[in-house]
Amino acid sequence: MTDDRGSTTAVPDPRRRVPGRGAWLHPDIACLELAVRRRAFSRAFRRRVDGTDAVRDWLEDERSSNQ
Repeated sequence: MTDDRGSTTAVPDPRRRVPGRGAWLHPDIACLELAVRRRAFSRAFRRRVDGTDAVRDWLEDERSSNQ
């Protein structure tokens, strides 16, 4: 998602409702950390991605609800 200032943030979209480009990610914190370290989101969206906190929070919620 891009905010008013033009900053792009990765957000989870498990229902596939958000329009635009998407990036697939295994539902695992280790996969997210690897994607951040390799700047995979910026490559997938073809623009700088400033945050992945919403994705991390969603993954943690999913993990805790499945235990």
